[in-house]
Amino acid sequence: MGIIDARIHEHGLVALTSSLTLLEVKGWDGGKPLTLANPGLTQPPHSWAVIPPDLTISRHVEVLLSADATVYSVDNLETTDQRLSRGPFSHLVPSPNGKSLALLTYTHTLWVVSADFQRSLAEFDTSRVISGEGEVRQVEWCGNDAVLVTWDTTAVLVGPFGDTLQYFYTGPTFAVTEIDGVRVIGPDTCDFIQKVPASSVSVFRPGSSSPSAILFDAWENFSRKSSKADESIRNIRPELAAAVDECIDAAGREWEPLWQRRLLSAAKFGKTFLDLYDSTDFVNMGQALKVLNAVRFYEIGIPITYAQYVQVSPAHLINRLTARNLHLLALKMSSCLSLPPSAVLKHWACAKILRSRPSATTSDSGVDDEAVCASIVEKFEKLGGADVSYAEIARKAWEVGRTELATKLLDHEPRASDQVPLLLSMKEDRLALAKAVESGDTDLVYHVLLHLQKRLPLGSFFRLIEEGGARLAPASKLLQVYARQQNREMLRDFYYSDDRRVDSAVLCLEEAEGSLDPSAKITSVKAAQKFFSEDKERAFEAKMMDESARLLTYQQQLEKEADGKIAFFGLSVNETLRTLLINGMAKRADKVRSDFKVPDKRFWYVKLHALTETRDFEALDAFARSRRSPIGYQPFVRHLIRKGHAKEAANYVPRCDANTRADLYVECGEWRMAGKECKERGDKTKMEQLRRSCPNSLIARELEQMAASMK
Repeated sequence: MGIIDARIHEHGLVALTSSLTLLEVKGWDGGKPLTLANPGLTQPPHSWAVIPPDLTISRHVEVLLSADATVYSVDNLETTDQRLSRGPFSHLVPSPNGKSLALLTYTHTLWVVSADFQRSLAEFDTSRVISGEGEVRQVEWCGNDAVLVTWDTTAVLVGPFGDTLQYFYTGPTFAVTEIDGVRVIGPDTCDFIQKVPASSVSVFRPGSSSPSAILFDAWENFSRKSSKADESIRNIRPELAAAVDECIDAAGREWEPLWQRRLLSAAKFGKTFLDLYDSTDFVNMGQALKVLNAVRFYEIGIPITYAQYVQVSPAHLINRLTARNLHLLALKMSSCLSLPPSAVLKHWACAKILRSRPSATTSDSGVDDEAVCASIVEKFEKLGGADVSYAEIARKAWEVGRTELATKLLDHEPRASDQVPLLLSMKEDRLALAKAVESGDTDLVYHVLLHLQKRLPLGSFFRLIEEGGARLAPASKLLQVYARQQNREMLRDFYYSDDRRVDSAVLCLEEAEGSLDPSAKITSVKAAQKFFSEDKERAFEAKMMDESARLLTYQQQLEKEADGKIAFFGLSVNETLRTLLINGMAKRADKVRSDFKVPDKRFWYVKLHALTETRDFEALDAFARSRRSPIGYQPFVRHLIRKGHAKEAANYVPRCDANTRADLYVECGEWRMAGKECKERGDKTKMEQLRRSCPNSLIARELEQMAASMK
């Protein structure tokens, strides 16, 4: 499907395809074309035009197509036949405000009608123009009030009441409709035709009695030192503020500086008689006229009107000047209008980089880059280009192949968030990472690290960080934090490449801790043992890892023997012993004790607790009698008491030290036995203490009897 014609408007374009359908593209960002309603054409239209969406009632673009004797109106929903009979039309042009249409029939009749085709506004027979030879070249609107019809060497302006003005040229012309008139470009001239502004008519119309005309006349009398000036001011005193405003506006509509000054002088004269008047408009108009006169000068050649200047904004005019490399004028204009010079300085710097590009025969490019960078920085500091991003200019330098200059410019960029992305694009990886670290922005550091991880081979990525030394140490730490949470495989490779054996071992232990698979856990522990063994200062840790691996392997074997009914895997040596003893696997417990060199004291404590838990007091007594207890018998007593077995605990009191027996009997609740122990030892003081603290009077009498029988 090809494109045979297109119409462009401010907000996009509409294209006519070879299949006679219409496609609308909204905006200039490369959006997907939308198909409008099918007009049902069998051949290309005689003429067609587009009404922008901001000028239609529906706020959607509207296309007018001249086909046969009528006009079709097409939008995104439907096609409407306007049911005309005067067609076909060779030219179809909407007015700038979208309220009127100018149509030229093949019988050379210019017909002006409302946009809804309900009211006929004017008609003009172009065949009556004597100098209009040949076919009509163009039909264009002059504002919203008149229509310009052009031939090869003639242009006729048709007014709303059929009045005409003729313009003659030495050759073919081209007319362009603008917001306040029409511009006609000939072989040797450029004319701008517009309706005389209302303010100018008010001031200069012969015999005008408007306040602005009287004010202008009063100023002229004042300049001639005539007393009539005072009388004129008195007459328009109530309308004086409006007259001043109208003179200011009329000054903006004038092209000759002489008349601009005269009108502004009249406005200045009038505002001196006003007690409260805001001079902002006066000052702004003076600045605007200074700018307009500068760009209208023939060496610049931008014949823009005040209305166009207001419409497009001063910033747009400055952009046009910079596009033509008129940077000095653009800077002066920015200063005059109190606009930031950043846009001009940025364009100037980019242009300077392009102009100063070293040639193929130039070998001293480094010095040239240094000089260019210094001149750009000096200019920015001198003219206040603090808002200009050096990164944008550096990108331009890089795009034209001047990497060294781009790097030098980036050194002056205060925002690391602008520096780093360009450095990454330039593949200045180490410098980009260093700048990110210096900024202190962890998000920016992570951005660089992840970018480099994707782009570089893993070995080169690690080498870049390792060779950075202390300068890139924070990046190394942040990488470890990220990898520990998101990519442990990368962390393992990083530790290995940096020969960090202890960290690798710790990582293996962390993986072993989180692993649910017994075989994987054992493998991780063995790997940790290997890493520890490669460090001479970690012999103890290596031995511990070896024992841990042996223990896990033995625990696997125990679980198999118990058919998985008893859980051993992952327990400590003490817990393993305790579980074995509880489940009656004493021989296995002895083997664990022997293999892992469990100290006697620890083993006795573990077995004491295990037998107490199973309430196997006979086995506990046999164990206590098997040989002399390395932990004594007082732990037996206290542990049994703590577990609520005071009666069994009392059996072990006689085996404890003599000086503690009485108190141990008391803890067991055996007061009489405590009294007998005191009697046997002849300890009257202790006996008295027992008598005073005993729980009831019956025991107290018995203790008194025992005390009385003591010699």
